[in-house]
Formats: sequence, structure tokens, C-alpha cells
Amino acid sequence: MASGAVSHRRFPSGRAALLNRYKQLFSNTVILAIGTFSSKLLVFVLMPLYTRVLTQDQYGIVDLLVQTGNFLIPLVSVGITNAVMRFGMDGETDKRSVFTTGLAAILIGFGIFVLCAPLMNKLTDIFPAMKGNVLYIYLFVLCSMLRSLSAQFVKAKQMVKLYALSGVLGTATTLLFDILFLVVFKWGVTGYIMAMICSDFLSLLFLFISARLHRYIRLSYLKRDAVSNMLRYALPMIPTNAFWWITDLSDRYILTYFKGEGANGLYAVSYKIPTIMILLVGIFMDAWQISILTETSRLARQKFFARVFSMYQSVVFVSASGLIVFAKVITKILVSSGFYESWQYIPMLILATCFSCFVTFFGTIYVVEKKSISTLVTTILGAVLNIIGNFLLIPKMGAQGAALSTCISYAAVFLIRVVHTHSLIPFQWNVARFGLNFLIVSLQSWILVAETPLWILWEALLLLVVLAVNFKTLLRSVKRVLSHG
Repeated sequence: MASGAVSHRRFPSGRAALLNRYKQLFSNTVILAIGTFSSKLLVFVLMPLYTRVLTQDQYGIVDLLVQTGNFLIPLVSVGITNAVMRFGMDGETDKRSVFTTGLAAILIGFGIFVLCAPLMNKLTDIFPAMKGNVLYIYLFVLCSMLRSLSAQFVKAKQMVKLYALSGVLGTATTLLFDILFLVVFKWGVTGYIMAMICSDFLSLLFLFISARLHRYIRLSYLKRDAVSNMLRYALPMIPTNAFWWITDLSDRYILTYFKGEGANGLYAVSYKIPTIMILLVGIFMDAWQISILTETSRLARQKFFARVFSMYQSVVFVSASGLIVFAKVITKILVSSGFYESWQYIPMLILATCFSCFVTFFGTIYVVEKKSISTLVTTILGAVLNIIGNFLLIPKMGAQGAALSTCISYAAVFLIRVVHTHSLIPFQWNVARFGLNFLIVSLQSWILVAETPLWILWEALLLLVVLAVNFKTLLRSVKRVLSHG
């Protein structure tokens, strides 16, 4: 925006800058949504396919394999992709050194991982259903790490259009390989994993060629200061990611151990519905990180955090309320009849997802302040609480106990981060409105699970209440974005 335009509208310079931040955030969100939304939406598009070509037991095995890979990725990569994003946006650090350091860390980590093959064999002894798929886990981990490295580096260079395009490519190739491997070849569990591996590889190849990433790879680009700073930032992320995995996904293993692969298959399917919220929030968070990391003024950060969180909590709670109302309908549409009973776990998982979204938002304060140790400490607490809760609740309540344990652990981490981050970036937010939103959504969850008389009418009424509570905030946020257009 030209300065003359700002003066004409009589915006103080501080307000004009803040509005410009909103526009940048909105623009990046839209662009990233094109790629991210398409790839994540594919999960739901393919749910009817997965639940028809795979049995409950097979889907449970697939889930264990994928989650094992997701657990290993940050360990093997030493959390370096987080550092690539953070230092790639740091004007003081050579971009070539950032990418070369990230690649070197991944290759060395994967080499060590290969030497640890006997440990993987031990895991298959505990879960025999995973036998015969260890090689695919290795390929999945390698391709996913390299694709993530390239994607985070491209995003750090603010090549958001290229980043989005890679997401679209990933969507198309995943769809193609799923049809080929699951429907045509009928490879079952192996076909599911191979489709992910092939899609990641092609996305990696696309980013590498399009962004000409070979220009950033030289041994001479390994600088002591850059390597030291990135590892100092990344290494605490290893246990952090491990404990996040424990908080978010350990229930799958414990549920499988106590109740079998079929129970985990149902639970894994129920987890897909709340990920609609994670999808929407994840797109926003990608853009949010870019915007907040480029803001240098501390006072501006406080104002930006306050206003964005006001909008953010409204979006989260409105999304949660709407998903609870339509949980049964969505489940009916997306999955086969053999998986329909999974709907009963969705309301509690939606509540857990709400807290997960808020934990992620307050976690960006740690990213901005480079407080990776604080991220680790709060995450450990959540993991410990979840492990205890899983062992106490799953034997008695099954998958519902797993969902409840996850919700409690995320709520605890949220409360701790709210208190702690206030000393780092003390922004103000409406606690009363937050509490009211939470109470309404909690009531909706109880009504749906209990299937109270006239439950659909009560659900619809409470959705309207949530919309009314948050309408002004959402409208004001839209006006802020458009006022500078």
C-alpha cells in the first residue's frame, strides 16, 4: 500500500502496519490453504475407499505403521526441520548453510537409524501384525524427512506459492497411487504405505528441481556457528516431538495391546473427523508463523497476538461446535457401515483437539522467543499425564478412555503454557468468552454421546449460541483484513 493511501484514510502508522500484517497473514493463509487443504482434504475423500478395501484389523495395522513412522521422523532427523524453518527466516544466517546443515543432519541420523534395525525387530515382536513391513517404515521415514526439509526451507524463503503447489501435487499423486495399489493391485496394508512413500518422493523431487535446491548444498556451506545454533535449537525438539507423540498417539499402542487391532481401527477412524479442525488451524498456523517471525517490534507482537488469538479461538470453537452437530452425519458419509460406531468417540476427541489447537498457538511464543526447552518441559508433563491416563482408563473404558485421557493431558499443557508465556509476551485475551465457549462445546459433547431426547434440536440450538457469542469477533476480524484492501 502506498503511503499516500494510508494518509488518505488517516491511519496512524502503527495501525497501518498492524493492518498490513493482517493482510499478509490473510494472503499467506489463502495461498497455503490451496496446497495444504487439498492434501489434507484427501484424507476425508479417501475414507470411504479405505474403510471399504481395508478391514478394521487392517486399518488398525496401517495406523500403527504410520504412527510408528511419525514417531521416528523427528528422532531420526534430530528435529532439524524445525530449525530449518526458524533459521531460514533469520536474516543473519546464510540460507545455504541452513539447508546443507539440515540435509547433513538427516542423512547422518538416517544412517544411525539403519544401524538400529534390531530395535525395530523387537517392536514387531510386541506387535506381530507389523511384521513384514519394517522396510516400508524405513522408506517412509526417509522420504518424509527429505520432503519436509525441502518444504520447510522453501516456506522459510517465503516461496509460499511453490510450497502450496507441492501440496497440490502430493494430493494428486496420493490419489493416483491409492487407487493403483489398493484398488487395482489390491496390496492392502502394503499398498497404503507404498502410496504415501511414492507421493512423498515425487513431492520431494518437484521441490528440489523447482526451487533449485542443489544450489544450497556444499560441504563448504557447513559453518560452525550455523551448525551449533541450529543444533542447539533443534536438539531439545527431539524429546519434545517424542513426548508430543506420546501425548497424541501412544493411546493407539496401548489400546491395541488391551483391546486389539480392531478397536484401534475404529479409534483411528474416529480421529479423522477432528482432524478437520487441525487442517483448518494448521493452514492458519503455517501463515501465522511466517507473519509473527517477521515482526520485530515487541509491542506490535503483543497487539498482534491479542487480536489474532481473539479471532483464532472463535474459529476453533465454532468449528468444534459445528463438527459435533454433524459428527454422525459425517461419519455416515465417510466410512462404511462396519466403522460407523466410531462416531461415539468423536465428541471427546473434538474437545481434545480444541485444547491441542490452543497449545499449538501458545507454543508459537516459544518459537518466537527461541525457548525450545520450555516447549520440552510442558510437553513432558502432557505425555506423562496421558500415559498414566491411558493405562488407568483404557482397560475400563476402551477407546472412550483413550479419548478422555488425551483431552485431559492437552488441557493441562494448555493451562501451563497460558501462565508461563504471559511472562514472555503478555498479551490480553477474553477469558470469560473463552470459558463460555468451552462450556457450551463440552455440553454439546455430552448431549451427543448420551443421545439425550431431542438431542439434534439441543445441538442445533447450542451451535447458534456459539455463533452468537463469536459473531462480533469474527466480523471484526474480517473487516480488519478487508479495510486495507
